[in-house]
Amino acid sequence: MASGKLSARQKMINLMYLIFIAMIAMQMSKEVLSAFGYMNEKLSDNNVTATEKNNATLENLATKASEQKEKYAELYETAKKVDELSKSFNAYLDAKKTLFLEDQDDLKNYEAMDKIDIVNEHFFVGDGFTAEGQEFIDRVNGYRDNIIALLNEGNMLVPTIKKRFDTSDQETEDGKQAWLKNRYEGFPLISTVTNLTSMQTDIKTTQSEIYGTLLGGQLESDVSMSNYKTILIPEKSAFFQGENFKGKIVLGRYDSSLKPSEVVVNGRNITKIEDGGAILDFPAGAVGERDVKGKFIFIENGEPVEIEINSSYAVIPKPNSAVISADKMNVVYRGVANPMTISIPGIPDNLVTANGIGLARASGSGKYIMTPGAGKEVKISVSGKLPNGQTVTTSQVFRIKGIPSPSGSIRKQIGYVKMPKTSLENSTVGALLEDFDFDLELRTSGFTLKVPGQGAVVVRGNKMDAQAKKAIAKAKRGDVVTIFDIKSSLVGNSTYKIKSASAVSIEIQ
Repeated sequence: MASGKLSARQKMINLMYLIFIAMIAMQMSKEVLSAFGYMNEKLSDNNVTATEKNNATLENLATKASEQKEKYAELYETAKKVDELSKSFNAYLDAKKTLFLEDQDDLKNYEAMDKIDIVNEHFFVGDGFTAEGQEFIDRVNGYRDNIIALLNEGNMLVPTIKKRFDTSDQETEDGKQAWLKNRYEGFPLISTVTNLTSMQTDIKTTQSEIYGTLLGGQLESDVSMSNYKTILIPEKSAFFQGENFKGKIVLGRYDSSLKPSEVVVNGRNITKIEDGGAILDFPAGAVGERDVKGKFIFIENGEPVEIEINSSYAVIPKPNSAVISADKMNVVYRGVANPMTISIPGIPDNLVTANGIGLARASGSGKYIMTPGAGKEVKISVSGKLPNGQTVTTSQVFRIKGIPSPSGSIRKQIGYVKMPKTSLENSTVGALLEDFDFDLELRTSGFTLKVPGQGAVVVRGNKMDAQAKKAIAKAKRGDVVTIFDIKSSLVGNSTYKIKSASAVSIEIQ
């Protein structure tokens, strides 16, 4: 404008010019406010569609988790937590928008939503934030951090989520500015409402991306070549010696987490499922080709899907020789119950007969007890009946040995022992079977004690009597007392005569 003294006409022209500029500015401001309102409407509509899509995806994941728990249950739990966090934060933003718009008579009159003090007074005080302002920042940060914690830092979505919900200071022409001030201070009300709706859109987008990653990751794992194993398919289930083997090797997908809803094999339900496979355990049947037929049943999208089982196996003819072995050793001991296992490969236990002097059946398939009598050998004969009615017979001779001589012991020590006289007087004399395959208990019935310079003392039982103690009392330091002719008996079989135990020497200290 020109300076100096102006005419009345010029003053009027200048005033009209200012009014015209103000009117243009006001018109542009109203148009901008309306544009924000229309954008808010569009974002809100998109959020409704996104919510429906996310809910459908979550329901689909819940169905898969119920159908294939091992594969999808953990993914569903993660998705549920994402949904809970997202709903809570979305509801918080809805509450803010409701609070900011509660004094608006017409929620479609965007041109009337030009006030800035409603948001300013709610979020800001002086140069800082109100409690509500700080809470708003904390809720944004909390949602972001909790979502990332569910995904782990290595997830490919983490950088995007960090950027999407970034609340760090913003760069401006005048330097850095707090995020809340940069985005919400001094803006018209409709701008803030649209901004909040946009953040709700970010929540829906985050949900959708996470659900897609969870399902896509499982799908990628399902089709990975690392989940395939080679399967050998022979032309037939058994081959004769001299034939060429014929067959093929194919790839089959292996999934240890996959569990069918039902498995039927040869008319029987199979309930034992391990590592993605049905465990079969049933009688092999008669000699020849045996069929294995049935079906795997899976539930997919609420409907049963059947996969046919059609295979076979061969039951080979029975061998005609027996396997006889002593569980403890290659000989049997007199005076001891010797456990034995007797069987003929391919012939059931009820069709196998074993005979021998001192041989008796025990509990368990193929289990026997051999209690040999006199002599140096015992012969065991075994016969079995093949499916064709033919009988096969075989036999084996076992050597009979007596229980070896035990070692004399004093306080369970053998050989050469050192101890004071007082200890010797109160010690127990015993007999031990060292390195013997059977755990036998021997009871000492008597022994002879010899102290240097004194006569031998015969003792009954396993403890020193008065005469033995008297002899021990006369022993000097360095004297070697000998205990010999140690007699014992076998607990549980008093008729068997145990050989005398070896002597034990005690040096008096």
